[in-house]
Amino acid sequence: MGMHVGAHIVWDWNGTLFHDNDAIIGATNAAFGELGLEPITMEQYRTLYCVPVPKFYERLLGRLPTDVEWEVMDETFHRYYTEHRVRCGLTEGVGDLLVRWRSAGRSQSILSMYGHDELVPLVRGFGIEEHFIRVDGRTGPSGGSKAEHMVRHLEALTSVDPARTVVIGDAADDGVAALHVGARAVLYTGGSHSRASLEKVGVPVVDTLGEAVAEAERLAA
Repeated sequence: MGMHVGAHIVWDWNGTLFHDNDAIIGATNAAFGELGLEPITMEQYRTLYCVPVPKFYERLLGRLPTDVEWEVMDETFHRYYTEHRVRCGLTEGVGDLLVRWRSAGRSQSILSMYGHDELVPLVRGFGIEEHFIRVDGRTGPSGGSKAEHMVRHLEALTSVDPARTVVIGDAADDGVAALHVGARAVLYTGGSHSRASLEKVGVPVVDTLGEAVAEAERLAA
């Protein structure tokens, strides 16, 4: 199959298509509680959050967590998140945006650092799986960078031209991963990062996913 004529969007999931901020901050504070750390606010989280995740914990602990501490915090985070994600939904307007992009003959996919076996049923459960030519979640240990996963994701999308691909996500790491593979990026302020931290990446930063899609169309033209 040849290259798609239209532009391609690689969507991030958590904090972008899936509005799970409440579950994320609750799971983070549950993990912190395992080490006796005080809970943080969403504003503090958005200011301090970074990847790899152990570096985020270092900003709060003043040191990297030990292997044992990391395992305890990681297990606690994912257990809490799984229990509370059921109260979260898609970001407002996502359904219409996905339909319009696909109806215009363009393609889109999902690449997430959320576990693949959890991600796929969740996407399917929202009835949006048909809009994506590929859905990839993390298959290895948690806590890594997205760039290496982006390489494999685009290699699997043999019909997609990286030069006409735009990554839309809520984290600085999404922008870094896009630049790593020669794609463009648009970063969205409604998720895990503050506007100030997103702007450091040097790519467009927007406040709504509607703006993100409009910018993606312009960038990939």
